[in-house]
Amino acid sequence: YWSIPGGHVEPGETWQEAVEREVLEETGLRATCGRFVGWVERSAGDNRYLIADFMVEVFAPETAAAADDAADLTFADVEDMKLLELAPGLLSFLNEHGVLAS
Repeated sequence: YWSIPGGHVEPGETWQEAVEREVLEETGLRATCGRFVGWVERSAGDNRYLIADFMVEVFAPETAAAADDAADLTFADVEDMKLLELAPGLLSFLNEHGVLAS
């Protein structure tokens, strides 16, 4: 599936620091964490995850490269996203929380 960068908060790290670190680790991009978008809960077996999503501003997007646990990287507009095999629920979450312009 295609998804957005994400991960976990390290001990002693703020949400904002975690967002910026994960974007850097997974894309090679420096980013500034912006406004909180919303929560989503996911389950995997016996584990439950609470995911917090934030807007980010990235710098020098032309330098992006898949890294860490990402096999590939792309920037996609709303129409292109509809053609990608996205993580379950991602497109509806982004729409419901006003992230995507229609």
